[in-house]
Amino acid sequence: MTSQDYSPFAHLTVPNSALYRQVMRAFLAAKERFAVHLRPEDVFAALDADARPGDVEAVVTALDRLVGWGNLRADPDHARVTAVEDFYRRRFIYQLTRAGEAAEAALGTYDATLGRRGELQAVALHDIVTQLRALLVIAQEDEPDPAKAYIGLSVLTARFTDLADNARAFMGSLQRTIDLHDIQVEAFLAYKDRLIQYLERFIQDLITLGGRIALLIGELEEQGRVGPLLALAAGREAADAAPEEAEQAEAVAYERWAARWSGLAQWFVSEEGRESQARLLRGRALGAIPQLLAVVRQLNERRAGRSDRSADFRTLARWFAQAPDDETRHRLWRVAFGLHSSRHLTVDADTLAERAAAPEPAATPWAKARPLRISPQLRRTGSYERRGRPRRVADRGEAKRRLAELAARQTAEARQARDRLATDGPMRLSRLGELDAVAFQLFLRLLGDALATWRPGMTTTTVTSSDGSMEIRLTALDDGTTAEVHTPDGVFSGPDHVIDIVDLTVTGTGTGDGR
Repeated sequence: MTSQDYSPFAHLTVPNSALYRQVMRAFLAAKERFAVHLRPEDVFAALDADARPGDVEAVVTALDRLVGWGNLRADPDHARVTAVEDFYRRRFIYQLTRAGEAAEAALGTYDATLGRRGELQAVALHDIVTQLRALLVIAQEDEPDPAKAYIGLSVLTARFTDLADNARAFMGSLQRTIDLHDIQVEAFLAYKDRLIQYLERFIQDLITLGGRIALLIGELEEQGRVGPLLALAAGREAADAAPEEAEQAEAVAYERWAARWSGLAQWFVSEEGRESQARLLRGRALGAIPQLLAVVRQLNERRAGRSDRSADFRTLARWFAQAPDDETRHRLWRVAFGLHSSRHLTVDADTLAERAAAPEPAATPWAKARPLRISPQLRRTGSYERRGRPRRVADRGEAKRRLAELAARQTAEARQARDRLATDGPMRLSRLGELDAVAFQLFLRLLGDALATWRPGMTTTTVTSSDGSMEIRLTALDDGTTAEVHTPDGVFSGPDHVIDIVDLTVTGTGTGDGR
């Protein structure tokens, strides 16, 4: 396509672009009222009072420019001709062209996308489960109703599309929030608690309902019922096509429905070598929680007066701006950055006194300047190298090896502790048994995170560890029993609970949603 094809967008990058946008919006509003043509007076009255030009002639000029770009079409206005003079007078009525309407539709989509924050729709997950169950019932009928199949698949794809689009928009806006773009610090600190709870609630629903959705998709595909349902929906969609185009229309509709079902299945079900979008979304949401907490810590450090490199440079820049003269600024530069003159070249006192009495202009070439008398140490000693053997370079290999061994050992201990604590479903705390020191410390952190969310009247709570690697579900019991956990340092005891600890880093964890 050539550049002329996009001339309806030219009014965005010229002076008075705001006026052109208002004029085009006036035509769109008139189109919604089924008004086809507008006169300049109508457009002038439809403009906002605070942005309206002084007279109608400015609107006429804007309309003519839009006609030239292809956004509008001008037709002679003969309706108000009452005399011969009126016939020769230049009068037009204007209407939108297809190109102008398409340009405004594109701009509306652009503005809506920029202003969209998105959301994590846990309700959409429930709706998808409901629609999949309904499709399973329809597919089990001897002669499925095409209308029911079409409506069920339409609602299912609509809810899934909303879920995917909103999740993508929300995660993009969440990353901008983490990066502290377009947000006030006070607003972020007040918002972060609700945001973290929102993420944790959606992650919990995604873990539970995502697995259920994957099982329902697998059940439909294993029984071979997806193809007939898609064929019924495609036939229903192509029912109104012309007779000579009915077969082609039904084939195109079937391909479209098959692509929609494939997108739904890939979003919730993982395959070998490919992770599902639900799993990727869950991992991204889990990773956002510690990132948000890190931002909070950074903001608290700044508010508490702790300095960082950017603050140091701003303070230094303020000192430079407040320095009384250039000499002070040069001193500050040397002190701050340590850029001193060569230590083996020293200007003698006579040269300094002479230069102070008769300064050398800065524009004087070096070849024409007066010589600078120096007292190099090289002239006195004949050599500037340090006598004796050079210093030996310290070998850090052994220390690096010990650090690597320590890091590997700590990683293995953490891995063993997670394996030891991970339960295969709910179990009583009293059955946890004996724990070593590392596993017990990890257990205490998980238990502390769970109890921190406990509120009066609660019987169950589910939390994720701060690093996003473990999840614990804690349920209180009313039987009055006591649990004991034996450790090398003693016995830990307290009221018995039902616990369910999940290691979120293990591939294959979950109930079918690709974890």
